[in-house]
Amino acid sequence: MKSLLTKSSLVVALAVALSACGGKEKKKEIAETVVAEVSKTKTLDIEKPQLTFGFIKLTDMAPLAIAKEKGFFEDEGLFVSVEAQSNWKNILDRVIDGQLDGSHMLAGQPIAAGAGFGRQADLVTPFSMDLNGNGITVSNDVWAKMKPNVPIGEDGKPVHPIKAEALKPVITEYKNSGKPFKMGMVFPVSTHNYEIRYWLAAAGIHPGMYTADNVQGQIDAEVLLSVTPPPQMPATLEAGTIHGYCVGEPWNQQAVFKGIGVPVVTNYDIWKNNPEKVFVMTKKFVEDNPNTAIAVTKALIRAGKWLDEPSNRAEAVKILSMSQYVGAPEEVLANSMTGTFEFEKGDKRDMPDFNVFYKYNATYPFYSDGIWFLTQMRRWGQIPEAKPAAWYKETISSIYRPDIWTQAAKLLVEEGNIPAGDIPTTDGFKPATADFIDGTTYDGKDPISYINSFKIGNKDKAIQ
Repeated sequence: MKSLLTKSSLVVALAVALSACGGKEKKKEIAETVVAEVSKTKTLDIEKPQLTFGFIKLTDMAPLAIAKEKGFFEDEGLFVSVEAQSNWKNILDRVIDGQLDGSHMLAGQPIAAGAGFGRQADLVTPFSMDLNGNGITVSNDVWAKMKPNVPIGEDGKPVHPIKAEALKPVITEYKNSGKPFKMGMVFPVSTHNYEIRYWLAAAGIHPGMYTADNVQGQIDAEVLLSVTPPPQMPATLEAGTIHGYCVGEPWNQQAVFKGIGVPVVTNYDIWKNNPEKVFVMTKKFVEDNPNTAIAVTKALIRAGKWLDEPSNRAEAVKILSMSQYVGAPEEVLANSMTGTFEFEKGDKRDMPDFNVFYKYNATYPFYSDGIWFLTQMRRWGQIPEAKPAAWYKETISSIYRPDIWTQAAKLLVEEGNIPAGDIPTTDGFKPATADFIDGTTYDGKDPISYINSFKIGNKDKAIQ
C-alpha cells in the first residue's frame, strides 16, 4: 500500500514508463519528472537506517502505520519495522533497554521517567502523535442508572458533554450496598488516568491519592481505579470486573459495537484538543543518531499531515484494520476516524476533531502540554513533594524536544512537503486556556497556582 512517491517505487515506475514509450523526447520528459521527485526529499546522512519501533493497538498509533505504508520512512532512507507490544510497561522497558529504537508512548511515560516516578530514565520526545482520541465508557447497567440524571435535549437525546455529577448517585448506591465502584484506565501515568481523575474530581468525586505505600493511587478513593491494557477493556467490562473505563479508540466504540457499554464523554470535552500520545526515543539514541532522529520526525510529520486530509481517512481506516496494526473491524475504526462518534447505539454524532493528527500544531511538542502532566502527577501524589515553579520548565525542557521537531519541519518546508506557516511561532507554551470540562484556567507558566486551584488534590506553597 505504499505511495507512488517513494523512491524505490518511482525508480520502478520510471523503468516501466520508459519501456512503454517510443519517443526519445517523451522518455526524457518522464525521466526528468521522476528524478525530480526522487531528489525532492533531502536525505540526511543516516547513522542507523535499520530501526524497530513499538506501539500498542490503538487508533492513535496511526502516524507510525502511515509513515511505513505510504513510504515516508523509506523516503528518508529509513527501513523500519513496526511491532505491536503487549502493554505500556513493556514498551517503556524495551525502549529504555534498547530493544526498541523508539515507540508510540503515553505522553506521561517519558515525563514520569524524567521526574522520578516509576522506572527512571532519560527519554525524549520530538513529536506529539495526536490530539484527543479518548473516551470514558460505562457498563449498560451503570448507564441505565446514570441516564435519569442526564439532561435531555429537544431531540430526546442526552445533552453532551455529560459531567460526572450524573455518576455520583450511582457511586453512592454502590457504597450503600457495600460494593466498591471500580473503573479501569490504561497506566498510572497515562493521559487516561489523569482525564478520568479530572472528570471525577470536577464533580466532587475523589479518585484517590498516591503515596509511597499506596502505588495504586486509592487513598481516600470513592472510585477504585486500576490498570487494564487497552485491548482488554471491553472484555473486562463485560465480565463485570470493572464498571467503566477510560481508553483510546477503538475500544470505546467496540463497547458500543458489542452492545456492552455506553461512552458518556470524550476527552475532547474534558480538555479540548489535549495531547495524547508521543513518539519517544532515549536521549542516548538521539545524541548518537541525531540525523536519524530528525529523519524519523520528518516522516512522522508527513504522516500526520496525510492523516488529517479528510479524503485519506477511509484509506487510513483500511490500513489500521490490518492485523499487524490495530486489527479492529473497519466499521469500528471508522466510527471515530471519519468525523463521527457513537455514544448510545444509534446515537452517532458529528465530532470532526475527535482524532487530530496535524491540525492545531498537533505534532509539535509544546512544553505547556508536558507541564500539565507534571501538575497532575503532583496533584495526585505521584510526585510526593512540592517543587518550585522553575522545576516544571527545567524538567520538561530536557524531555520535550521542539528543537528536533523544528529542524525536521524546516527541511519539509524546503522540500515543499509542508507550508512554512505550519511551523508555529512559539516559546514552547500555548496561551492560557479554560477549555476544560470545569472551566478551570490552565497556564503552563504558572503551575503552582494551577495545582492550588483544585478542591481535591495536593496543595503547594510557592517555594524558591
